[in-house]
Formats: sequence, C-alpha cells, structure tokens
Amino acid sequence: MATPSGWRRDGNLPNELTSFVGRTRLLTTLRQRLREHRLVTVTGIGGVGKSRTALRIAHLMRGQFRDGVWFADLARLQDSGMVRHTITSALGIADQSSRSANETLVEWLGDREILLIIDTCEHLVDACAALFEELLSSARGLTILATSRQSLNARGEHTVTIPPLTVPGESPGEDVFSNEAVQLFTARAGAVVPNFMLDEQNIGPVAELCRRLDGIPLAIELAAVRMRALSVEQILGLLADRFSLLAGASRTALPRHQTLRAAIGWSHELCEPAERLLWARLSVFAGDFELDAARYVCSGESLPAEDVMDLVASLVEKSILLSDGTPSGHRYRLIDTLRQYGEEWLEKLGETSAVLERHRDYYLQLATRSEDAWSGARQVYWYIRMRHEHDNIRVALDYCLRNPSEVQAGLKLLSSLWFMWVACGLAREGRLYLEKTLELSSQPTPERCKALWVLSYIHSAQGNISGAVEAAEKCSSDAVRVGDSGAVILATKMLGTAAFLQGDLQKASALLGFHKSGRELNPGLLPSIVELSMVLLMQNDPAEAEVLLRDCIAVCTQRGELWLRSYAIYALASVHQAMGRAPESMANAREALRLKRNFHDVLGIGLAIEVVAKQALDDGQPVLAARLMGAGQANWRTFGMPQMNSPFFNAEHDRCVKECRRVLGDQAHDEAFAQGKKLNLEELIELALGDQESDDPLPQM
Repeated sequence: MATPSGWRRDGNLPNELTSFVGRTRLLTTLRQRLREHRLVTVTGIGGVGKSRTALRIAHLMRGQFRDGVWFADLARLQDSGMVRHTITSALGIADQSSRSANETLVEWLGDREILLIIDTCEHLVDACAALFEELLSSARGLTILATSRQSLNARGEHTVTIPPLTVPGESPGEDVFSNEAVQLFTARAGAVVPNFMLDEQNIGPVAELCRRLDGIPLAIELAAVRMRALSVEQILGLLADRFSLLAGASRTALPRHQTLRAAIGWSHELCEPAERLLWARLSVFAGDFELDAARYVCSGESLPAEDVMDLVASLVEKSILLSDGTPSGHRYRLIDTLRQYGEEWLEKLGETSAVLERHRDYYLQLATRSEDAWSGARQVYWYIRMRHEHDNIRVALDYCLRNPSEVQAGLKLLSSLWFMWVACGLAREGRLYLEKTLELSSQPTPERCKALWVLSYIHSAQGNISGAVEAAEKCSSDAVRVGDSGAVILATKMLGTAAFLQGDLQKASALLGFHKSGRELNPGLLPSIVELSMVLLMQNDPAEAEVLLRDCIAVCTQRGELWLRSYAIYALASVHQAMGRAPESMANAREALRLKRNFHDVLGIGLAIEVVAKQALDDGQPVLAARLMGAGQANWRTFGMPQMNSPFFNAEHDRCVKECRRVLGDQAHDEAFAQGKKLNLEELIELALGDQESDDPLPQM
C-alpha cells in the first residue's frame, strides 16, 4: 500500500514476501503485452496466482516507467463510487479541493509515465471498466495492469488468463523434478521443514499430490504447510479423503474450483475449532489489522480474549494469516480467497452482523483515542497508524451507512477523524462520507453538530468558502436547539475562518478574536490564533501577530504538537517577511516544511512554498523562485484550489510571479516555471530546503 507520507517517484509496490516459482513463459508474455497494450487484465480462478503474478511482473518492469509503478487493492471495497478515491489515495494524492475526483486524478496523471496495478476488480467490473477507459483516454503515459476473475470488457483491454501451474505428466518428456508445481511445493515445504529434500523416495507422492491439486498455487501452498506435522504420503491420503467427500457436492462448479475449495476446506478442517472460529471472524477485516483489533473484534462466545494471540500465531504458522512489520506495529491479513471462505463460514454461523458491529465499535474507539491524542507528542504515530487503518475505517463507515440505526455512530466516527480529512490528505473522501451520512440524519443531535463543523473545516481547506459558511451556520443553528455550547463556539470559529479566507478582516477579527484567550489545541480554539495573526498581518500589525504566534508555538512545543506548530511557524515566516527580517523568514518557512514532511499536508506545504519563493526572489534567486512557483502551482492544482481561493493569498502570489517575470524576462521565466511543474511534492520540498541537486546552477542576482 502507499506509504502515508505521500507521493514517491518510484511508486508504492508491496514487497514480495515469498519467492516466485516458475511461470517463465507467462511472465515473458505479460511483459510483451504490457509493451503493446495500455490495459491488460490478468484473469483466472481464485488462488491461481493472479495477484502474485501481477506483483512479480510489476517488480520486473518498475525501471521501465519513469514515474514509477503503483499498486491499489480493491478487494474489500464495496461501494463502486469509491473506486476512484481508492486509487487516488493509493497514489498518495491528497486532494483538498472541491473539484470533481475525475478532474483531480486525470490532471495528476497528466503526462506521467506510470504503470498502475489494480488488484481484485471482479466485484466492481463496470466501475473499473468505465474509469480505466476514461483515464487511459486522458493520460497517454498511463498503463494499467488489472487482476480480475473475469474480463472487464473495457475498450482496448487485452486479457491474459493465468493458468494453473503445469503438473507432472502434462508435458511429454518433462523431468518431473523440474516441474513448476513440484518446484513450488518443494520451495514452500522447505520453508516450513528446513531439511526437506526432494528425492527419488518422495518424488512420486509429491508429483501425485500436485496432480491432485490441479497445479493451483494456493492449494499447493496450503498443502505444503502441513509438512510440519505430516509426511507427503499422509497429506496425500488425507487429501484423497477430502476429495471423496467433495464428490457430488457441486454439479455446477468447475473441477478446479472444486479442487481449490477442497484444498481450503481441508486446511479448514485440520484447524482446531477455535482456529476455525477465529478465521471466520477475522474475515470482517479489510486489508491488514493489528493483534489488539483481532482480540477485541473476534473474542466473545467460545473464544476468550486471552486465547486470541496464540490462535493468531497458529494461523500464521499454518499460512492462513500473513504477518508483516510496519512502523506502527506488527499487522496481519487474510489473503482474499481465504477471507472469502471465512466470510461464508461467518454467515453460516449467523455472526456476520454481530462481528461487524464489534469491528465498528473497535474503530470508533480507536478514532476517539486518535482524536484525543492527536495534539500530543505521538502525533506522527497516529498519522501513520490511522493511514494504515484507512481500509478498516471504510468498512466501519459502510456498516453505519447500511444500517439506519447506526447513522449517529457513523457521524461520530467521521467527525472524530477530522484530522485525517483535513491534515492527512483525504479531504474529498471525508467530505463525501460526511455529506452522505448527514443526509441520513436530518434531526439535530450533538453528533450532527460536530459533523457539520468538521464539514465546514473541510470546505475551508478546499477553498469552498460558501460551503464552509453554510455548514457552519447549520451547525450553529442545530447546536442552539440541542444546547451544545461547545459546537456553537466551534461554529463561530469556522465562520471566522471563512471570513478570513474571504478577506472580510473586520468580521474575521471579531469572530476569531473571540477565542483569543483560548488555549485548547486542535481542532478547536488555538488554531484561531494562527488565523487571527494572519488577519493582523493583513491589517498591517505584524508586531501583534508575532506576539500571538510565539505564544501559540510555545503551547504546541510544550505539548509536543507538530502539525499546528508547523502552521504557526509558517505564519511567523510570513510576519517576518513583512517586517523585512529575511533570514528569520526563510529559516522559519523551511522549518515549517520540515515539520510538514511528517504529514501529507499539501495545503500547508503550498502556503509555506509561497513564502520560500518570495524570499528567494528577494534574495536575488529569481530562477529558484520561478521553479518553486511552478512546482507549487502544479501541486496546488493537483491537490487543491490554489491559495485556497483567498484574495489575499492570490494577490501575494500574483505579485511574486509578476516580479519574477520582470526580472528574468518571459522566456527564462517560463522555462524555469515549466521545470518546476515537473516536480512532485517531495521533490518540491527538497528544492525549497536546498536539498535537491540541480542540473542548472541558480544564478545569484
């Protein structure tokens, strides 16, 4: 999955956790098809290795795409309307604008040369086909490799069917020891039993086992795991019993589908009852999850919480669960085919709704904890952690949206995660969920009030000032009706923010100054101090603005808060720039950018870049300034409305561009500006910090 810190030139491919065995001819074919066609869909039955093959070819070809190879997983996505947003998120795009998702994604792709891997499309075929056609027609440097159990039937699509591995006896004259199904079993058996060797004594049973499993990689791997406790002959005998039980179970299923279900069912039967129950309950998770989540969601009747850790470890040993270390802790996941099998058992047990409710409860509690802790010393941890939980948050929100009685819980979950929508680059997704959930909750409640001021916050970040005012006024009205004084105060603050962005300084000063003595951190009263300082700057009172900002920075520093502190430091850079204190201005603007590297806060980065560019111009570096302005505008347009549609910020920007053009001349300015437009967000920050090597020296003017 995409690293939460944002866009990287090389892409976001997951690591290959196991060796890739065989498929040499298939890989050659896929490589050739991707050179000839811009949309290739890998098809095949579940467990045949579609995702693994796509990942292998992606790693083999990553050097052939200038702007990287990117991976988006749609396995747990249920809402076809979120396909575009899932891909946008995987690409690290943090769109803070109110523009359509279509416009943002198409513009971001632009002329970039990218291979995009879209995994597990079969349940969203129509939405994927329509989106892929649209993107490919607009972005000429884009190539898409999709995996699906069926063709997408999209224009320009070329399908490559992934067959099972060849099994002994299929190819005349083949050396059975070199057969790819046999090699896969040997590799996986050797991983669980280090002294396992393929020899003349066991080659016969191994070959027969691979034939019985029809060369399906997942079935072979599940069988190989049993080498911990059983011989090859014992596995073959048990598997034969399983297949005899399966005979006649389905007259319509294809034989290889029967084989896979038999292999999974056999692994299921070899699990202890408690392991089977945990497997079923774990199927509600999307993507990966942590041990505490499994313990909370899956414990209960017949499964004590204290047993979950050992059961998880046992499922890892049996290759039912995959495990991986991340910056926020160790995480686990079920591969898609095994998850679907678990879902079927959970439905048979009649527990689906109850376990999904516990899943929602866990992530609601986690969201509340993250909100409470956001303004403290572990802010970066919570940023990374909640980005890892993004898929599970969606599952919890979808559960709330499907159940009318859960709408208030959905509003609480959404509003508790205000920082994900505002600070972590997911503004559009937050707005869509909030608007959809608010439509289902027309009566005033405290939960609705909070959701409305969070929606106002998002609209302001996107530069949609009228939307921000409307949501804040609704919040204030509802809050009065339910007696929620805190929501009234926050709605007032949001109206002050909107007035500040509109340039109504007198109104902004009154509404934001009302909170001048407040020392509450995000998202409440203290941020109003940063905005009030900018109002004072616009009113030509930088000295008073500096006093307010230093106090704000001191409070943030004392509490270990970084995100709001970066805004205060940026504002201080603007104040120092207005006061003619150039070295301090540049130092503060760069410090703000360093802090913002911890988050995908594109809005704040764009603001700080404007200060650095203007200071570079004043320092006699107009080429650097023009490059920064070009890169800044490209990223503003990709990730949000330039300068938040604020008259003040737009005027400052236009003055800098005009002066750059005057100093450099039209041609030199346009060349430098165009060079800057090619930079991604991280490269832009490096250039602003002086960390990027430049082919062209920047002249001192």
